[in-house]
Amino acid sequence: MCNPLVSELSIEQQIELIRRGTLEIVPEDELRAKLKKSQATGKPLKLKLGLDPTAPDIHIGHSVVLRKMRQFQDLGHEVTVIIGDFTALIGDPSGRSATRPVLTQEEIAVNARTYAEQYCMILDPEKTSVRFNSEWLGPLTFADIIRIASKVTVARMLERDDFETRLAEGRPIRVHELLYPVAQAYDSVALEADVELGGLDQKFNILQGRDLQREFGQEPQVAVFMPILPGLDGVQKMSKSLGNYVGVTEPPNEMFGKLMSIPDVVMIDYFTLVTDVPMAEIKEIEGGLKAGKLHPMDVKKRLGREIVTIYHDSAAASQAQAEFERVFSDREIPTDIPDIVVPPDALKDGKVWIVKLLNIAGFAPTNSEARRLVQQGAVTLDGERVGDPTAEIEVKDGQVLKVGKLKFGKLRR
Repeated sequence: MCNPLVSELSIEQQIELIRRGTLEIVPEDELRAKLKKSQATGKPLKLKLGLDPTAPDIHIGHSVVLRKMRQFQDLGHEVTVIIGDFTALIGDPSGRSATRPVLTQEEIAVNARTYAEQYCMILDPEKTSVRFNSEWLGPLTFADIIRIASKVTVARMLERDDFETRLAEGRPIRVHELLYPVAQAYDSVALEADVELGGLDQKFNILQGRDLQREFGQEPQVAVFMPILPGLDGVQKMSKSLGNYVGVTEPPNEMFGKLMSIPDVVMIDYFTLVTDVPMAEIKEIEGGLKAGKLHPMDVKKRLGREIVTIYHDSAAASQAQAEFERVFSDREIPTDIPDIVVPPDALKDGKVWIVKLLNIAGFAPTNSEARRLVQQGAVTLDGERVGDPTAEIEVKDGQVLKVGKLKFGKLRR
């Protein structure tokens, strides 16, 4: 890995850049001191980001932390992404009322490869080191683990909100769950990390790293906490399981179309956390929206172009906007509708149950979800609404099935 020159920007300019979109820097004066020392010595800071490979696809919600890491890279500092293959065997209980399921080695390997491919869409691959925490956690003996655990108190572990709640409700806490934050904290010791980034759901684990570093005689890391990006519904956090996400590898048209569905109230958060638009300009946009000088849809289209450009390019962003306007403003059909092949065994007398058709198309993962979409009036066939979830559809080659505003398919027999 190359060692880029440390930025010559003033410390206050660097702090201002780092503050953008952050919820908390613990403590900021230590970060300022670390940056000052780094600039004086020319020695880059060591930054750490832990990723437990529990989900195979990165979305722009993940990019909030990754983009902050990229800012540090641009300031000349070293980034290490830790794939938590060992800690994933434990299962992180953060924010959960019960233990997370333990992944197999095969699942971890597949997910880790996908992460490695996708995070480099945001981070500079030439300035990023990748480590697996099994490198240092795997060889530990039981005696080593006892020695490390002796530096942590049970009272400190039980300060976690989720543990307190489970104890009060009489639900069990397994010993291995207590070891998870210790293992993650030991990652910081192993790397001698200067800074660790994460979401607020990781606050306890990251601060535990500061404590353990002190116990091992190291200068404690600074913690930089980033907010959770709201999903497309504007309420719950962005999540693939909730279906309210924008994947970083999605095609431009799909990415742009999804972004057009976000509520107006979260647009400024999106501009701040997942675009490169200068903060001064974002404040102007926010003021223009409040004063009624800017139309929300025009601002949202700007947001869509900015994000699509980051993961594709400006030409793709412009084409995606044009396609969106053609389809949704002019109420036309997309130019490249995927085919939906209805297998013969799904047909009875040339007909298929509408719920089964939505399953075949991939527009609804379950029968209950398909019924809900039909009952909500979200399903049309050749422009005619299908409102009866018991309907049997006569399949004709070339019919256009539409669900909601974004999903289209052309039926094929």
